[in-house]
Amino acid sequence: MHKTDLPQYAIDGALRRRGCAHIYDQLDSARTALVVIDMQNMFLEVGAPAEVPIAREIVPNINRLAASLRDAGGTVVWVQMTQTNDNLSDWSVYYDGVSTEERAAKCLEWLTEGSHGHAIWPELEVQGGDLISLKDRYSAFLPGASDIEQQLRARDIDTVLITGTVTNVCCESSARDAMMRNFKVLMVSDGNATFRDEEHLATLASIYQVFGDVMTTDEVISRLSAARQPQAAE
Repeated sequence: MHKTDLPQYAIDGALRRRGCAHIYDQLDSARTALVVIDMQNMFLEVGAPAEVPIAREIVPNINRLAASLRDAGGTVVWVQMTQTNDNLSDWSVYYDGVSTEERAAKCLEWLTEGSHGHAIWPELEVQGGDLISLKDRYSAFLPGASDIEQQLRARDIDTVLITGTVTNVCCESSARDAMMRNFKVLMVSDGNATFRDEEHLATLASIYQVFGDVMTTDEVISRLSAARQPQAAE
């Protein structure tokens, strides 16, 4: 598992900007969605073209978060990176520029809808009432990249808990764009994974200072539990 302690400069920067440690210290579970990004065979299977070994370690935390949020009346969304032949031209900067020809071909093969690589990792506990959203860019919240915003708005959701892989690419891109689309963003520090601690912590520091909040799985679950207690008392 990655280190999750935020660097002091990020804590200091956040306190200067907002004057408190957590801007989303209370969660309205009915208006909250757990967004699970790219936890697919392409990224979790041993030997897969884009294997992220640490991503397998965050599976239990994501399952715990999903179960807790469902119990509290919230929503779980599974986001799947999805590519088609159209992306060869409409995202040619990726296919012809930042990827080698071999890597690009594997991405297209493994991320085609219905393929083995495209499937959600089998150890993740997807339930029938969960939402699925297919995206064709790094960010799920980039307008036109997926239907996640429309699905969440239809359910009056205004807060997103970002989890998945990789921390500093698809997860960070989605977190930034979600905030820019006026969602409250909370990144789960031990619910995201990438290749190196340095990359992981740099993303957490950036999100925490400017784009939203950062908490551990236990911290999120404790807040969801606290939100349920008054209802139980009634």
